[in-house]
Amino acid sequence: MRLCFLVEEHYRHDGMPLDVARQLTAWGHHVDVLRPGDSLIAISEAVRAGSHDAWVLKTVSGGPGLTLLDAAAAVGLTTVNDVRSIRGVRDKALASVIARTRGLPVPVTYAAARWERLAEIPASEYPLVVKPADGSSGRAVRLVPSPDHLLDLGPELAGEGLLIAQPYVPNSGTDLKVYCVDGELFATERSSPLHPGQGVRERQVPLAGEVARIAAQVGEVFGLDLYGVDVLLGPDGPVVVDVNDFPSFRQVPDAVARVAQAVLRLARSGTAVSAPAPALVPAGGASYGQLDFSAAEFGGSGFGGAEFGGSDFGGAEFGGAEFDGAGLGGAEFGGAI
Repeated sequence: MRLCFLVEEHYRHDGMPLDVARQLTAWGHHVDVLRPGDSLIAISEAVRAGSHDAWVLKTVSGGPGLTLLDAAAAVGLTTVNDVRSIRGVRDKALASVIARTRGLPVPVTYAAARWERLAEIPASEYPLVVKPADGSSGRAVRLVPSPDHLLDLGPELAGEGLLIAQPYVPNSGTDLKVYCVDGELFATERSSPLHPGQGVRERQVPLAGEVARIAAQVGEVFGLDLYGVDVLLGPDGPVVVDVNDFPSFRQVPDAVARVAQAVLRLARSGTAVSAPAPALVPAGGASYGQLDFSAAEFGGSGFGGAEFGGSDFGGAEFGGAEFDGAGLGGAEFGGAI
């Protein structure tokens, strides 16, 4: 199969998803790796129907890769995860509305474009957890014990864009992270970033039935196939506090092989299995994510016809291939990306 991985600069040295790309290449598949944050891309030529069986994105909120993934979907290519589903969880304010409307246990969520407006939240709601609506990797997450502390933290929150605030869920200081790999669920526990002194060693733990049910429901609600769910075990039961598309899958047994197999299955199926939205129909008439790849021609990749394993792409290497035919930049795969 022909696959294109979009890797944002934040993840340029991460094993996930680069190890997945290596695994797929070792299995004999053609994998192109693009770094949209540090490349000149002839996007009108690179993204076209028939170029790849699927496009896979490991992104940060606001990263340029999501635009490329949108473009791939617009011309009828399969995306992993479904690009609409990624947008649904990348905006944490939007995700909270979707989750609460669909019956998922999530905290009440306040949103404000200016941190000063958070001062209008009733004192009875404190302590609060405040974070950017487009945050990722724990950026600028703050525990605010009282309204007075909000005034002290305000300058740190300025410039973060839309903010969300949620009442703090009392817990043991340990976060439960549930990973889903194409329907299989795995649970790990770790110290909460809000309670770094707990010293909990990250490890795989048994998955309780109620938490498993909620984690599976998250996939159904958002239309995700590869995702992670942050769960707190509060006094009133499990509470979902974050959802991530394409997370690290740390502590998942054989994570690289499992994720690689999931990517292949999703690419072959032509769509994410749980995508909730109706298919959109572009000008050519084929539904997004429903292209018949058995009939598609893959002789030209849209990247100068190159494939991993010996063709010329120009600046970077992955198993002997070089990249640059379509102005894709000078990243290295196998060296420094």
